[in-house]
Amino acid sequence: LTKAPHFEFEPTFNPAGTKLAYVSWDDTELGAVHLRDLASGSEQKLTTEPGIYRTPAFSPDGKMIVYRKDDGNGHQGYVHCTEPGLYIVPSAGGEAELVTPKGEYPVFSADGERIFFQTGGFLFGSLTKGFYSIKTNGSDEKKHFDGKYAQRFSISPDNNWIAWSELYKVYIAPFPKTGKTMGINASTKAVPVAQVAKDAGINIHWSPDSKRLYWTLGNEYYSDELTERFSFLEGAADSIPPMDSLGMSIPLTLPMDQPEGLLAFTNARLITMEGDEVIANGTIIVEGNTIKTLGASDQVRVPRNAKVIDCSGKTIMPGIIDVHGHLGDFRYGLSPQQNWFYYANLAYGVTTAHDPSSNSEMIFSHSEMIKAGHAVGPRLYSTGTIIYGADGDFKAVINNLEDARSALRRTKAYGAFSVKSYNQPRREQRQMVMQAARELDLLVVPEGGSFFFHNMSMVADGHTGVEHNIPVAPLFKDVTTFWGATKAHNTPTLIVNYGGVNGEYYWYQHTNVWEKDRLLSFTPRPVVDSRSRHRTMIPDEEYENGHILTSKSLKKLTDAGVAINLGAHGQLQGLGAHWELWMLEQGGMSNMEALQAATINGARYLGMDSEIGSLKTGKLADLIVIDGNPLDDIRQSEKVQYTMVNGRLYDAATMNEVGNYNRPRSKFYFEQDGSGNAWPMMTTNGSA
Repeated sequence: LTKAPHFEFEPTFNPAGTKLAYVSWDDTELGAVHLRDLASGSEQKLTTEPGIYRTPAFSPDGKMIVYRKDDGNGHQGYVHCTEPGLYIVPSAGGEAELVTPKGEYPVFSADGERIFFQTGGFLFGSLTKGFYSIKTNGSDEKKHFDGKYAQRFSISPDNNWIAWSELYKVYIAPFPKTGKTMGINASTKAVPVAQVAKDAGINIHWSPDSKRLYWTLGNEYYSDELTERFSFLEGAADSIPPMDSLGMSIPLTLPMDQPEGLLAFTNARLITMEGDEVIANGTIIVEGNTIKTLGASDQVRVPRNAKVIDCSGKTIMPGIIDVHGHLGDFRYGLSPQQNWFYYANLAYGVTTAHDPSSNSEMIFSHSEMIKAGHAVGPRLYSTGTIIYGADGDFKAVINNLEDARSALRRTKAYGAFSVKSYNQPRREQRQMVMQAARELDLLVVPEGGSFFFHNMSMVADGHTGVEHNIPVAPLFKDVTTFWGATKAHNTPTLIVNYGGVNGEYYWYQHTNVWEKDRLLSFTPRPVVDSRSRHRTMIPDEEYENGHILTSKSLKKLTDAGVAINLGAHGQLQGLGAHWELWMLEQGGMSNMEALQAATINGARYLGMDSEIGSLKTGKLADLIVIDGNPLDDIRQSEKVQYTMVNGRLYDAATMNEVGNYNRPRSKFYFEQDGSGNAWPMMTTNGSA
């Protein structure tokens, strides 16, 4: 329907089906609410000031639109984000009016006199969400429901029914007009409640006549008639049919992004990660997004039409694979055009990231945008929302094998090939997750909440690996021999070391992080300064008995045949991956062993070693050019000059695309005038 340079989100039709309202986002121009006439294609911008706008909805007569104005966030910034809340504006254009400073997901009542909204966020929000209404002039606020474990409410157009998601499943019930607040959940007895979504449902919405509910999961579109769920309704069946397990497919496909042309990297030291192979003077030819040829420079012919990059004195190795990196996608909202979390990782040579706990809707949409070339970032994979055993509005209740299958079907529908089993308290529950994963062909990466016996049972039960370090150090032969007899990996995340001082603090204490120009080019200054300038200072022996002692146990595990992976936990995007690499070396790993943990081990962990993790003819072109030799000095790994991901080459210091292209990046929100962060870079002598 639209073709615009900005990103577009959250469309809604007017009741007549003749107009479309939606919100947009542009990193420079910020956001707006738009109205499009479907017949003529003409558009108008309804908001007069830039901001972060969300979830527009029409009044029943189509003359008014209600929307939310967000406060700021770490993706889009904080400019023009004062006075957040719910607003109404005439659809013909005019002055917007604040209705209430609180609330999300607003919709008009059937008579157009009130606005319904919820509080408490969505996923990773309040344990109990509230559902309210208020008059359009901001008076007479009423609270209708408290929904423990609820995630999203949706009221029918006639206001006689309420649908909601609760711990991912979707339920419907009559809307009780008691005049008092009542609790509503799947077990409510005061009104009849029916489940409609077998595994999960998002984008919950109603038919105009309020007789049918719709929702989506992955690329399937589902619906259910009220008469199929409630036998007391006129026209209902004699018996309630089972819930549908198959929806209508949404067959959207896009081509994968792939650059054109040939690039030749000559005269470089090649750390291939094919065993211990190092080519002292080598050449790599990249065509499109794959490695066409590599070998000793005197054995490789450089095509005449290739762009040549002389790498004399430099090292080329596979891109870093961070298999436990949280990349800022816990929130639920609009996506920036340029995500500084992703750029910071690429700038430091992280070409693949696996996020083992995130908001599914956010991270999988980003992953697909990157694959299609609509955004720049590492290869992005995730478990999505974790299979969580403790309390929360995102927990996964698993009491039998079918519960486990349902939870894993949900995550797989989003595009996950892995799931994170996190703090499921009973071993039998974790084993149910494992059985369901075997049936659905999914990896299971677990976390035991820093409990030694919890971790050991995970190893025994055949999990893909264990996230975070074992909270006991040093480890002895009983553990290393036992673990070495399995195929389970370990991603220790020394940067957030369990059972001792976090390794992250070591680098704040021993290096002037706030002076690193590259880090400050891709990270908001308040993030860097608050951690590094106001730093924890402790005796070095605390680190010797903290992350370094843990790292020494990792060397023992390595010698016993256990594969150790690199995971930087998202503590400091990009640079944190190098800290993790250096900490592996601090415990006694050779530089090669540490570099293998950062590359090929992670590729094997994700089941992707046939495509990434080493430099080999036919593999995907993910590589980094380092101005130095990390085999001699591991600390030289951060001197990344070029990063190539999927065949696209970036100058790592600026993240401008180079090679066969000339595509400068634009500014992040914190580089924009008026952001409060866009002051000149200061040199060490204080001059601008």
